[in-house]
This record gives sequence, C-alpha cells and structure tokens, in this order.
Amino acid sequence: MSPGASGQTAEILGARVIELENVAYSYGGGELLSDISLKLEPGSFHFLTGPSGAGKTTLMKLCYGALLPTAGQVRLFDAEVRALDRDDVALIRRRIGVVHQDCQFLDHLPVAENVSLPLMVSGRDLLAEGPNLKELMNWVGLTARANALPPELSGGERQRAALARAVILSPEVVLADEPTGNIDWEMSQRLLRLLVELNRMGKTIMIATHDLALIRAAKAHVQARVLRISNRRLQLAGADL
Repeated sequence: MSPGASGQTAEILGARVIELENVAYSYGGGELLSDISLKLEPGSFHFLTGPSGAGKTTLMKLCYGALLPTAGQVRLFDAEVRALDRDDVALIRRRIGVVHQDCQFLDHLPVAENVSLPLMVSGRDLLAEGPNLKELMNWVGLTARANALPPELSGGERQRAALARAVILSPEVVLADEPTGNIDWEMSQRLLRLLVELNRMGKTIMIATHDLALIRAAKAHVQARVLRISNRRLQLAGADL
C-alpha cells in the first residue's frame, strides 16, 4: 500500500471535506468555542494553534463527529452531522484518520496488530491486507518493532504507530492532535515529514499544536494555513509565525 493512497480522493475534488459554519460548543454551562467557521479543502494543509485549554482538541473532535455542536452546522463530505445515524458516522470516520493526543493502544497486542485493528473493525480481509500492512510499517520506520508490545515503544515510536493506525484505511483526511507534544525535536521532525508526505499524496491534513517552532519548520516544505483559537474564536494567525 502506498501510505494513505486512496481511490476516493478524485470523488471529492471541488468539494469541502470538512466544513463548520457558525459553530459553537458549550460544556459545563460555559461556552468553550463560539462562532467558528472553517472550511477544509481536499489536499490542503492546516495548523491549529492556541494556548492549552483554548479548545483545540474540542474543535478537532467536532471535525470528525465525535462531538456535536451546540449551535451551528458541521458538514463532513457534504453530509450534515446531525442528520447522520450511527452507521453513517462510522462510515464517514473511515475517511478521516485521527492521531489522538494520548495514543492509546491495546498493550497485550503487538504493534502490528494494534495498527491493523481498523482493518478488522471494518471487516477487511487481514490476510489479503498483509502486504499493505508490511509496507505501511516500513513507511513509518517500525518494521523492526512490529512484534513489540506498546509499553516497549519509545514516545516517537508510539506516535509513528498511531499515525500508521490512523492511515491504515487510506483516509482522505488526517487530523493529528498534538502529535509531537511528548517527543523530542528530531522525532517531531520525522513525524512532520510523514505528514507532509501524506499531504503531497493529496490528503487533507490538520495538526493541532502549540509548538510554533514546528509550524515554522513545516513552512519550508508545505504551504500551510495557520489557524489560531483565541477568546473562543478562530482566526488566521499572523504571517510572522
């Protein structure tokens, strides 16, 4: 498998893969996000920044249907999230790969089996997908660690395994929530290169991060839009980043 390769990308050219319109989200009686409008086009690259607690993770969850807005509309591949039933949401989520901030794995299963879990859940033939899995593990540099258990991995290895799991179903969109938050600069750069490579394959990428140095480093390799959450609202960050 070419990492993240997809035959579906052409189907969505000219469409918005994710669109938020005047979205607000409240939690515990307080408004966390307000009047958020966002359009992610096919093949685009975005950074989402802002201080801790600003709502980056919440916004990411709204972008893949894990949360419903308290006001406004969220459309995923032109489908209004509120109109979708559970099965519809599950199908759409196969088109969106998510690298979660906490990188949870099943500790009793080897890394390769953790990476392949989405294949099993979606009913794919694991034997037939074996060559694809092998190629993907090589792409993220984990071939030698395929049989290791998750607790044996370094922070950088866990993040690369999480990315492999996120793209195993060849999604059109990859959302990464603070993927470099707990790894050193060298590993951050390696992970960034993988995400840039996915974008060059036509994938839409959005990375939530507070690491401005990472954003500056990325701008040498990819044309990225930088969005900032401030005072519950979303705005374009300054060009001086």
